[in-house]
Amino acid sequence: MTDNSPIAPLAVRERFMNDPDLGAGNFLEYALRHNPNLDGPLVYDHRLDERGHVALRGYSLHELAEIRDQYARWYWSNGVRPGQPVALYIAEGLQPILHFLALTALGAIPALVNDAMPVATARRYLDHVGVAGVVADDPRLISATYHPGQQRPRFIVPSSEIRAHDQESGALPEQYPYRHTADEVIALIHSSGTTGTPKSTQVAHRQFWVGKETRMVRFPAEPDDRLLSLMPHTHAGGLSYLLTTILLGLPTLTMGDWRRSAVEPVMEAFQPTMVASFPRTLVQLATGELPVKAAAKVHTWFNTGDGAHYGHIRRLVGLGERPAGLIQPWLLPKGDTGTAVLPGSRFIDGLGSSEMGMALFGQVTTPESGRDDRCVGLPVEVVEKAAVLDDDGNEVPDGTVGHLAVKTPTRTPGYWNDLALTKSFELAGYWLTGDVALRKPDGRYYHLDRTADVIHTADGPAYSLRLEEVLIADCAELVQDCAVVGVPGPSGDGHLPVAVVRLQTDSPLSDPKEILDAANRQLEAAGLHSLAAMFTAESESDYPTGPTGKVLKRELRTRYAAALADGSAA
Repeated sequence: MTDNSPIAPLAVRERFMNDPDLGAGNFLEYALRHNPNLDGPLVYDHRLDERGHVALRGYSLHELAEIRDQYARWYWSNGVRPGQPVALYIAEGLQPILHFLALTALGAIPALVNDAMPVATARRYLDHVGVAGVVADDPRLISATYHPGQQRPRFIVPSSEIRAHDQESGALPEQYPYRHTADEVIALIHSSGTTGTPKSTQVAHRQFWVGKETRMVRFPAEPDDRLLSLMPHTHAGGLSYLLTTILLGLPTLTMGDWRRSAVEPVMEAFQPTMVASFPRTLVQLATGELPVKAAAKVHTWFNTGDGAHYGHIRRLVGLGERPAGLIQPWLLPKGDTGTAVLPGSRFIDGLGSSEMGMALFGQVTTPESGRDDRCVGLPVEVVEKAAVLDDDGNEVPDGTVGHLAVKTPTRTPGYWNDLALTKSFELAGYWLTGDVALRKPDGRYYHLDRTADVIHTADGPAYSLRLEEVLIADCAELVQDCAVVGVPGPSGDGHLPVAVVRLQTDSPLSDPKEILDAANRQLEAAGLHSLAAMFTAESESDYPTGPTGKVLKRELRTRYAAALADGSAA
């Protein structure tokens, strides 16, 4: 490692692995205390200059601390105290992280809200949380939802007011930064809302750090490594990556705009070696002409949340370049010590959620890997036990479909103000992830569907993700992306699968009946249930997505509920 590398020395990273007081509420303080590289640029954001070129701005650890303290002075002067939830309804990117650092340094609880959440939904969510205040880019939107006489949060203020606050104005508490106990809640993070109204997941100081310790020595952190984080930073995934990279000293650029049109020029300017994202951006990068120049240095793609589709993964791993040591030693040429550079990259697919605390299952795909549809790999080390359960909490035999469940110290303490909801996800000492899965005898797990998305046909269950896997991988010349949902069949006996499809711009077929027939031939060859109908998404409104970019299958089920009623759509 070079002397001017921002990466924390190995001895520092090993100390982070073993310190029992380190957690999600004080990770910046630990980096400030132990990483000797305090003044070099570490966390980046960007803007477009007057000519439309990407201009990068890097913040050192010292600068992050100065901004944290500036914001904390405003919050403390305006009555924010330990244990109080404060809503952050601001644009994605670096700003939510800066406010998070300020509020946790005071012992307050940031309630992070994705700015794509509709304002009416956000208002209901924040009323449920019971926030003491709201910081919003445009506070008029939230204010307008309160009628005269209704109880309001103590303050609803523009984010610009806090950004403009005098760095020396106002006091900080005598004990600063705040010292969290292991079980104290340090953030509230809402679910994606893909299966209903967003839930408020609690994140605790130690719980959210447990399991990430091994990343201090195993996460790629060579002198030239740079991470592009396309995660929403109001989500557990975005927060998790920033926690990790700040402790590592790994240069990281955060983005709020996840669309390919915005991401690709920033990638070209920043030249990341790693990209962390939800599937939404990865799908766009894998579609159409590949971003060869932007991904020239990428050796690793990180996906978390729901498992990605192989049809998209196989295109991405053809991009970039890898140090040979990143792949299995037996794939190296004879005599190679692992220092050579190989074409292509690796894709690390992690199945996780805010409730799980991190990705608890992992599968690595490289250009050399074979196809293994819906495999999410093995449980990670922190998982005490993973299992597939029946409705009564009994483990089912390998190869049998059931509820995916985990026992792990990383799981959430529960849902804020909703003990009954918390208990509904607990069974036989396990936490139910909300997924349907099976395990094979070698211990690998396969993610088949979200529990709410299973299609209950007259012939038995059909799993929407398995159908989507085939449509995207085996109908690649036709299908860019798709969502399969179940709707009532014309006979009223069970549901049938229908697909809402985003077609490739150069699809050789345009007639819906021909596309449906081609898709069903591939599904039949894979031994899966055929589609009863197919609908093409011509616009964004035809393919509704939630705040984190996941397609809203509940909306599609409602929209097409009567599509098969008279049998004509089939």
